[in-house]
Amino acid sequence: MEKMISDKELCEIAVNIQKNAYAPYSEFRVGAALLCKDGSVYTGVNIENASFGATICAERCAIFKAVSDGKKDFVKIAITSSSNDFTMPCGMCRQVMSEFMEDGAVIVTNGKEIKSFKVSELLPGSFSFKKE
Repeated sequence: MEKMISDKELCEIAVNIQKNAYAPYSEFRVGAALLCKDGSVYTGVNIENASFGATICAERCAIFKAVSDGKKDFVKIAITSSSNDFTMPCGMCRQVMSEFMEDGAVIVTNGKEIKSFKVSELLPGSFSFKKE
């Protein structure tokens, strides 16, 4: 059963977790809060590395934590950042989201206004391997 968490509540969780981001190079802290269909919430932060390719975004951090716990059905994900602007997911995150939540919502906020998009809107024609 899906637990109802408002977009605003999910954004607040993302804002609170972003303090844990490891961003010594960019100082751009990102927090993500992922709502699963069973009502559980997983959080993630961006974790930078001197070898920038080894960096992970907050969105993928949250999704991978959930998947590693056996979750695969996601409703929505909220993304916030220290920029106080709308922070959209990168292409890699959009692709990962399309794997687990193609019809799910991506919630972004600038601290005053909240916007919502479907993953399929953000990544139309995503690469997938769907078994018939």
